[in-house]
Amino acid sequence: MTSTGLQGFDRSIQKTNIWLNEISEGMEDQRREMAYHALRGVLFALRDRLPPYEVFNLSAQVPLIVRGILFEGYNLNDKPEKYDREEFLTRVRKELQNMGGANAERATRAVFRVLAIKLDPGEVSDIQRALPKALNEFWPEEVPK
Repeated sequence: MTSTGLQGFDRSIQKTNIWLNEISEGMEDQRREMAYHALRGVLFALRDRLPPYEVFNLSAQVPLIVRGILFEGYNLNDKPEKYDREEFLTRVRKELQNMGGANAERATRAVFRVLAIKLDPGEVSDIQRALPKALNEFWPEEVPK
């Protein structure tokens, strides 16, 4: 395990590694870099589609490192953007191209599954209410334990 000597950073690294492992499993792709790009792509597409207050609520529940990814390059202007399922997947697909490409829907489902497991159920419900029905189809029907 990586050790920075700072408990908060070390805990965030550990939690982020768990998230990446679970995303890899969900994608059936063991490349950690692919899991990172899936997480990054889905978070970017999700945050741009959510109202800013919901992005900030989401950020309060993710590990420090994931929070940094979530806010990388974030611009509050004109948010939320209004785009459909295909545009969402196109945005994810663009990020996955950094690793040669992967199935954007599978990546989205894997990341949403991890969010459903790791976030407070009330926060997941708030996010789902802010999204159109077509995007909510990516969330798992039941949250695995």
